[in-house]
Amino acid sequence: MKKVYITLLISAIVYACSQVPVTGRKQINLVADSEMNAMSLASYKEFLTENKSKVLTSGPQVDIVKKVGNKTALAVEQYMKDNKMESAIKNFQWEFNVVQDNTVNAWCMPGGKVVVYTGILNVAKTEAELAVVIGHEIAHAVAKHGSERMSQGLLQEFGGAVLSQALAQKSELTQNLFMTAYGVGSNLLGVLPYSRLHESEADKLGLIFMAIAGYNPEAAISFWQQMAAGNKNSSPEFLSTHPSDNTRINQIKEYLPTALKYYKGN
Repeated sequence: MKKVYITLLISAIVYACSQVPVTGRKQINLVADSEMNAMSLASYKEFLTENKSKVLTSGPQVDIVKKVGNKTALAVEQYMKDNKMESAIKNFQWEFNVVQDNTVNAWCMPGGKVVVYTGILNVAKTEAELAVVIGHEIAHAVAKHGSERMSQGLLQEFGGAVLSQALAQKSELTQNLFMTAYGVGSNLLGVLPYSRLHESEADKLGLIFMAIAGYNPEAAISFWQQMAAGNKNSSPEFLSTHPSDNTRINQIKEYLPTALKYYKGN
């Protein structure tokens, strides 16, 4: 019986293997996109309802976020189409909202649901710098980091012994894992921190996406330098699990030549 469970586990993992755009890294995704997107939409609506008084509906901040967001979304769609990966985002329904709060943060849930806090707009003062933020957050969703994190939770929770059963009856389980992974709802901070691997990967994807959108990826250097200068004593949510500022900036500098190949200017 143990051999049967191990075989089922290996089969499930092999079947669920996918590849991250741009980086090509192999990942395990045991949660269907349709299920991720459905949970994302429900939680996103709940978040907007609970924070209705803080959601801005008009004004220059809303205009700039929607402008940069939509351009970046189009860039993502173009990249995925050019690389024959459009099926990975076929059910994305992009939405960009601005929340009045001093939190220096932004996040994107599966399916393209984005929230930007006004606090980070005090740092990202240009369209290009805002594109750094939005490109990075969208990259998490495109790379399916949330699904990967939940899949890791499934494996840790059940291992090989009962994973096949868990996958067959996982609605309540995945809902709980989703809330653990994203912490949306009444939690104003939104998505919980990603791993350093995911953060670094999102930096790379984000640079590509903003470059295709017509924003100079070199703006990432000035943005992160400003973030570092303004947070000497504490790290905001947006920096929580990423390597140190200097490490991050150096990694971005190393990847810039690749990203700049996609930049053709406005």
